[in-house]
Amino acid sequence: MTFPRRAAVVLAALAFATPFAFGQSGFPNKPIRVIVPFAAGSTTDIIARAITDKMAQSLGQPVVVDNRGGASGTIGQAVVAQAAPDGYTIMIHSSSHTVSPHTFAKLPFDTLADFTPVTPISSTPNVLVISPAKGMKSLKDLLAAARAKPGSMNFASAGQGSATHLNAEKFKLAAKIDAQNIPFKGSAEAVTEVVAGRVDYYFSPIAPVIGQIRTGQLQALAVGSPRRAAALPDVPTTAEAGVPGSEFNFWIGMFAPAKTPKEIVDRLQAEVVKALNTPEVKERFAALGADAWTLKPAEFDAYVREEVKTNAALVKAAGLEVHK
Repeated sequence: MTFPRRAAVVLAALAFATPFAFGQSGFPNKPIRVIVPFAAGSTTDIIARAITDKMAQSLGQPVVVDNRGGASGTIGQAVVAQAAPDGYTIMIHSSSHTVSPHTFAKLPFDTLADFTPVTPISSTPNVLVISPAKGMKSLKDLLAAARAKPGSMNFASAGQGSATHLNAEKFKLAAKIDAQNIPFKGSAEAVTEVVAGRVDYYFSPIAPVIGQIRTGQLQALAVGSPRRAAALPDVPTTAEAGVPGSEFNFWIGMFAPAKTPKEIVDRLQAEVVKALNTPEVKERFAALGADAWTLKPAEFDAYVREEVKTNAALVKAAGLEVHK
């Protein structure tokens, strides 16, 4: 084959190549936007910023957090679902991602079809806290008080259908107690009301309450996670404290739009793992009471799909209100 003919064949092949093929080896070659569907200062936001700061250093491009809070995270989810599947718009969300399809009658996206799970980032236990003024020294005391006067006790949540709400509902069902949900706009308000004693208890992420636990403003009775929290090693799980079947895994993870190329998804997953192994992120997670947790994309996809099923059953059993 003569050189001109070979050149013509190469040019013809390039004409039919996908746009992604030109930039695949150079990803990323511009800033990456990370949608966090909650307000700045939330646990999900803090975790996201800890990871993205390190990713930016490793990738050599800005990785910018864009907070799109509202509607239990569904506003931010919609932004990512509709974004181009090129790796430049991704999402860091919590386990609320697997709750919203059951608490909203209609969503502008399909939770399973419109996202590609990349990896979980952390498992962040919720801790059941109360005001010491309540006089309850253990989870057994709380259960006794709830059963003595059914329906008289209440609990805080960071919004209807939030992970803090689901954790409390799962605990309530397993413990066979009757308590009323008092939803707030976020953890800050919920913690304030529990410290003041106006709300009985709250399954809070550890980060917003670790200071009050250490100073004695709040008392930690149990953690809702399947295993004890490293930040509170002496606090039992709710299962250990006598309520089997109450375990709730509050996680934070990364997602990309559906149809994002596997090469990009794998690169993002590898960058999260790399960030989690840095001393700075390990120190930050320890302060937050968060445990690093990663899976391969296919493993995370399977996990998300299974949790969507289990949360459907939980929402139904708890009789949660569905947003119209």
